[in-house]
Amino acid sequence: MAHKTSTERRRERVRRQVRKVANGRPRLSVYRSGRHIYAQVIDDLAGRTVCAASSLEKDMRSSLKTGADTNAAAEVGKLVASRAKEAGVENVVFDRGSYRYHGRVKALADAAREGGLNF
Repeated sequence: MAHKTSTERRRERVRRQVRKVANGRPRLSVYRSGRHIYAQVIDDLAGRTVCAASSLEKDMRSSLKTGADTNAAAEVGKLVASRAKEAGVENVVFDRGSYRYHGRVKALADAAREGGLNF
């Protein structure tokens, strides 16, 4: 059996805590790559994605300088919040994955809160 990296262990630890406090709420999951940022609202009880947004989308790419800065993360946060509200989701639990709550991840979370998501 292969050993898990520290990133994998941290992701599992965060996910375990998120499941513990979720109480049936969907989770807002963030993935951050070197060039883009992605967010999706996942209903773990039903096992499906409610909505998603990323800096790769066509209208986002034309308006942003790059997909890898806090401005892009904030735009993605606003977009995922508006799509979640359209789908009838207001209360979520934030899943930062293996990333520190800092920089782009924090910008996305703050923008999602401003967009009307509660977490």
